Amino acid sequence: MKLVVFDVDGTLVDSQHLIVAAQGTAFAEHGLAPPSRTVALSVVGLSLPQAFRRLVGEDGPIATLSESYKRAFNALRLDPNYEEPLFPGMSDLIVRLHARDDIRLGIATGKSRRGVDHLIAANGWEGWFSTTQTADDAPSKPDPAMLLQAMAETGIGPDRTVMIGDTSFDMAMAVSAGAAAIGVAWGYHPPGALFGAGAVTVVETAAALGDLFSGPLAKPEAAPLADDLRQG
Repeated sequence: MKLVVFDVDGTLVDSQHLIVAAQGTAFAEHGLAPPSRTVALSVVGLSLPQAFRRLVGEDGPIATLSESYKRAFNALRLDPNYEEPLFPGMSDLIVRLHARDDIRLGIATGKSRRGVDHLIAANGWEGWFSTTQTADDAPSKPDPAMLLQAMAETGIGPDRTVMIGDTSFDMAMAVSAGAAAIGVAWGYHPPGALFGAGAVTVVETAAALGDLFSGPLAKPEAAPLADDLRQG
């Protein structure tokens, strides 16, 4: 049995426009200039306090910015001008992996439990994920707690666990937890950063990601290339 854990923003869901707009609203409410789009997206994957700590510094209004962001994000989600579409091919991939009897699915994300519940309900995925770890349940990535909790909940060890994400925070979390780290190239950190943080491979498409699960997963230390992931 394998445990395949997905990040959400930048991996499953293209939420960049919502994230940037919500950050802009939160900064404006505090009379602060918003970060550039690149900087705004660079902290995606971290829990909100950790993200705003990076954006405004330890002495900045971290707590109130986090609250402003949550209010703005939830309001913008109701605006028809903003969408949170799944990345191409990811819906089909989740369906295929869910149908397999040798794979259990999980989520590990900097989103809140409320945000994850919304995602699952919106896509009809109720009951599909054996474990869902959120910013409400554990320290922020790259701390390994989310993955360690996911493995404990499912009873699946690190040598049979893989973390799929788009940021160096996801990759570093996987490495710290002893799991395999697979990066996706369509998210918010470049492939070089993903490899630098410990990714064993970085895929360009959902189809290429699905190909990695055509056979048994190898242990992380034995899987420097995509082909190695297909070998037992």
